[in-house]
Amino acid sequence: MGTQVWPLMRFLIKGSVAGGAIYLVYDQELLGPSDESEAALRKAEEIVPPAMYQFGQYVCQQTGLQMLQLPEPPKLNFPVRESWNSGIITVMLALSMAPIKPCEYSKEGWEYLKEHAK
Repeated sequence: MGTQVWPLMRFLIKGSVAGGAIYLVYDQELLGPSDESEAALRKAEEIVPPAMYQFGQYVCQQTGLQMLQLPEPPKLNFPVRESWNSGIITVMLALSMAPIKPCEYSKEGWEYLKEHAK
């Protein structure tokens, strides 16, 4: 009985984390327009580091452990919209070339084998 409980608990915890992440993405409208997504990213940059510090202090206080001071997180000063668009363009270009490239590579490989088999 005990061995069957842990996989179930692990599944429930993973499902809860995944569900929470999906809810957070939906609630913060991260998949909406890029202006709103960029604003949410800026808001997270302001909120997350102090929250992590407070949580670390709480854990130290409760456990009596001493935590080392973590370095300052890097600042992200790049336009998210341009990075997103270039990533999408690169992926779509690769997908559009997918039917052509295997034929080219197989022809090159066949020619290579013919040359070296002589």
